[in-house]
Amino acid sequence: MRLKRIGFALLVSCASVTTGTLARRPRALSQEVSATTPATREIQMTAKKYEFNPSVITVTKGERVKLIITATDRDHGFKLDAFRINQRLKKGEPTTVEFTADRAGEFPFQCSVVCGMGHHKMKGKLVVQGETN
Repeated sequence: MRLKRIGFALLVSCASVTTGTLARRPRALSQEVSATTPATREIQMTAKKYEFNPSVITVTKGERVKLIITATDRDHGFKLDAFRINQRLKKGEPTTVEFTADRAGEFPFQCSVVCGMGHHKMKGKLVVQGETN
């Protein structure tokens, strides 16, 4: 009878240790994932005849970029060919454009919806700087 009690106590003890180990594992994994996930750079922009503000956006290679663009006077567009982005911007509605700046360089962007005589001047530049270590 005494052996049965010891066996039962040992079994309960092992189950507690196993349960404790499993409970800690997901937290450790989630910490690893968040440590390797790049930070998101959020940038507010406006689009109006015939300009983007800001017209030059500077980020670091590897950053996740979230542009929140509001067309203030009429519908416009945001076209960034290097990252295969072409988004229509409806007047007064903030539009979110997200991408990862995965290569360094200077990349032009422009309005992709004809918005008047100065449409061809509605341009800007994305500057992606090399990674800082």
